[in-house]
Amino acid sequence: MQRSVRGAITVKVDTREEVLGATTEVLMEIIEQNSIDLTDIVNIVFTATDDIRSEFPAVAARGLGLTSIPLLDCQQMMCDNALALCIRVMLTYNSTKSQDNIKHIYLREAKKLRPDLLK
Repeated sequence: MQRSVRGAITVKVDTREEVLGATTEVLMEIIEQNSIDLTDIVNIVFTATDDIRSEFPAVAARGLGLTSIPLLDCQQMMCDNALALCIRVMLTYNSTKSQDNIKHIYLREAKKLRPDLLK
């Protein structure tokens, strides 16, 4: 069975270092909080708001050694009053957990996106 974990994080400014650092932070938290074995990861989709242009978030995943996992970077749909400087993640992996046992991770200003999932 496959499960997906959602997550998001914001950066203070659009720099390569900020994007890589924030992406690494949210990925590590997703992996640790859900006890994900890296060999069980099926794929990871990243989106970034249009004000992030300095680096692809997937580069951070490659830096963590996730070199054989399919990764995809996309631009987040922009809506009025959308959260700026935000990177979102959807990581799909093989798991026997129920969807109710998945811990979605929202960090920094991204906590505003899904306060209902924060416990």
